[in-house]
Amino acid sequence: METGLIGGITGGVLGLLGGMLGAYFSIKNTNSERERAFVIKCCVVGFIAIVAFCSLIFTLPNPYRHFLWIPYSILLPLGIVAVNRKQQSIREVESQQSTASNSPI
Repeated sequence: METGLIGGITGGVLGLLGGMLGAYFSIKNTNSERERAFVIKCCVVGFIAIVAFCSLIFTLPNPYRHFLWIPYSILLPLGIVAVNRKQQSIREVESQQSTASNSPI
């Protein structure tokens, strides 16, 4: 077996395991059911997007596959920032609701 093939398979498996581990801990470290549902949805959407990107990289002809990196490199950071803001917003709302429900009337 060639070393490039072994490296490709090993890298792919380690990348998949790293993504699964990151998703697991992201879901585990949520504070509420609403936040957990949001994080699960984001993990599923992210997984589908990465699978679509990788399948397009492997199936498109050579000059066109390089153009996929343009939207990927723009949308990935923007998506991360949007998800982090929404998750922080959910945490703030949940925190205010729990503070309001714990205050004596």
